This record gives sequence, structure tokens and C-alpha cells, in this order.
Amino acid sequence: MDKSPVISIIIVTYNAADTLQKCLDSIYRQKYPALKIIIIDGNSTDGTVDIIKANLNKIYYWISEPDTGIYDAMNKALKKITGEWVYFLGGR
Repeated sequence: MDKSPVISIIIVTYNAADTLQKCLDSIYRQKYPALKIIIIDGNSTDGTVDIIKANLNKIYYWISEPDTGIYDAMNKALKKITGEWVYFLGGR
């Protein structure tokens, strides 16, 4: 049984359709066995949510709703982490 510490990867996005899939693909290429992806989207209108939905089988948690900025989104994400480590990525 793997005892690797869980790393929660938080991606905060807003209208990031141009870059989100590349970001996710980069995470998927990692060999570390205990990654949990959390995406907090600020109610994007450019197809970002479609990309999220296409990747649901690899995303631990996501939400798309209005927020008051990047730090609000980050704080929302912190309420959903389960791991021992947290890594923040920006999605434009």
C-alpha cells in the first residue's frame, strides 16, 4: 500500500480555456502517485468549464461560480483540501 503524502494541487481559473488543458496535461504526466486536483473557477464564459467537465475523471473537486478575486478562490479551495501538502497554480 502506498503511503505517499497527498498533495492537493489547486488551480484557480477565470477564462483559462487557452491554457487549462495544457496545465492539466502537465499534472497528468507527473509520476507521483498521490495528487488531488482542485479547480476553483470564477464563472468563466470561454469554454473553461467544458474543459473541466472533459477531465472529471481526474479532478478531485471543482466549482465554477463568481468570486471576489484570486484570494477568495484560493480560500474556497483550501476548504476542500485533504492532503498534507498544497500547491497553487494560476490559470491566467
